[in-house]
Amino acid sequence: MLHRVAITGLGIISSIGINLDEVTESLYTGRSGIVVDKERETLGFTSPLSGAIKDFDKKFPLNRKQRKSMPQFVEWAFEAAMSALVQSGLSHEEIQNPRSGLIFGCDSSVLDAAAQTEQLKASKDTSVLGSGLIFKTMTSCITMNLNAILGTQGASWSISGACASGGHAIGQAADLIRFGRQDRMICGGAQEINWQSMCSFDGLGAFSTRIATPHAASRPFAKGRDGLVPSGGAAAIVLERYDLAVKRGAKILGEVLSYGFSSDGENIIVPSRTGLGRAMRMALQESGCASQDIDYICAHATSTPKGDAMEAANITDVFGPCKVPVSSTKSMTGHELWMSGAAQVVYTCLMAQHAFMAPNINFDGPDETTAQLDIVTQTRLQPIKKALCNSAGFGGTNSSLVLGF
Repeated sequence: MLHRVAITGLGIISSIGINLDEVTESLYTGRSGIVVDKERETLGFTSPLSGAIKDFDKKFPLNRKQRKSMPQFVEWAFEAAMSALVQSGLSHEEIQNPRSGLIFGCDSSVLDAAAQTEQLKASKDTSVLGSGLIFKTMTSCITMNLNAILGTQGASWSISGACASGGHAIGQAADLIRFGRQDRMICGGAQEINWQSMCSFDGLGAFSTRIATPHAASRPFAKGRDGLVPSGGAAAIVLERYDLAVKRGAKILGEVLSYGFSSDGENIIVPSRTGLGRAMRMALQESGCASQDIDYICAHATSTPKGDAMEAANITDVFGPCKVPVSSTKSMTGHELWMSGAAQVVYTCLMAQHAFMAPNINFDGPDETTAQLDIVTQTRLQPIKKALCNSAGFGGTNSSLVLGF
């Protein structure tokens, strides 16, 4: 028996807001969270642009022992997860059992790995490093820390799939519920914001250099796009077996109808002309939806010339002339990397709740590859009943999720 998968809780720490209300307002008004990082300027970055988490105020404090094994982005993930749990109405006792679990997307923890090597070079003594750094530097640091604090006893692992990590985490968590292996899952993704994790990316020349106008630097699908802007934060979603959520009287925020995935099998950097299309087709087929049933696509589009062109071509292949509305929230947030696929689910749920489609800001017109798309350039007051969220990453890994509302 396959089970329906309900969304009952959302949490977000983002460059466009640190709670659901702030993020909803930013999405509606097209407010950017991108700034110039002065430290990156000093260090000689080609592009010092970055998303920034502003005025982060913890509603769910952690004690010193808990923080000892947590990088900053795990603290963001904890805050997002707790916010999502509160909204879901689930008590701590209801998740402390073998039928409740955790899956988060994360593909690096750079800052503390760099810090421990510098500390060792200065001290010449490994005993001064402390046990906390072991856990801070592990890719699975989100789920191991949240598992210990929340007391879940089911699934507990992190997915490392580059910039599709968050999307894969939501999809795999939904499948565990769909196939009856778990009853409820806390899932999502998180990404650190610091120069240490971005210096090699900067060296690739992948970032926008519109330094004079940070808010206008990220321009997915636009003819004038010149590169992405790195960002980060944390996003969390509570998923539950639909019938159990209804039975306990939970408010259903949406539904994960299906999860499609694929890999390009071609190039480690350049996205494929067909890979993301295969993931979208899988998601549509498993959801029982035709392309014309989708009201909105929350695109992966990061504002790179090649990447956006390939996604536009893949969308056109799958959706053809039906002209489904498309926008990329990365125009406001920048590219949230490992968390982006999970953040897009949160953003799309918020749009659906408030019956609007967020604008793809900074759009200065299409090029020949993006001209086939119906790009949402101004906030569009239009209900969303079914949406598709794309994410893709280095190595050619792709995730597509169909959501229902």
